Amino acid sequence: MSNTPRSTTPRPRKHLMVPGQPPQQRPDSMSLSNVQRWVMSTLAVSTILHLAAGLVLAAMYVTTLDAQIGLLVIAGAFGVISVAVGLMIHRRSPLSPWLLLGTLPTVIGYFLVF
Repeated sequence: MSNTPRSTTPRPRKHLMVPGQPPQQRPDSMSLSNVQRWVMSTLAVSTILHLAAGLVLAAMYVTTLDAQIGLLVIAGAFGVISVAVGLMIHRRSPLSPWLLLGTLPTVIGYFLVF
């Protein structure tokens, strides 16, 4: 047995919160505004793309050719709008090569309809 006195308070563990001290920030953590921006852009883009997908489905069930083409063009326009909205939420220029990604609903719809 050793004659050295033991301390009565246990050493705090680094993975636990210590009452009375602010939480430590991790160096790789995102700020709250960045997280909100990502959530908002994800919701906006996915909602608008669902609308574009609905227009492609409508084009599959319409029997006239001009209505099918019109619905596919509108679906592509909404796809481009969704990409532009996502870019603007992240404070980037909406005129970007990423806008070509927005034409995917029209391309996919063309292969499904014709």
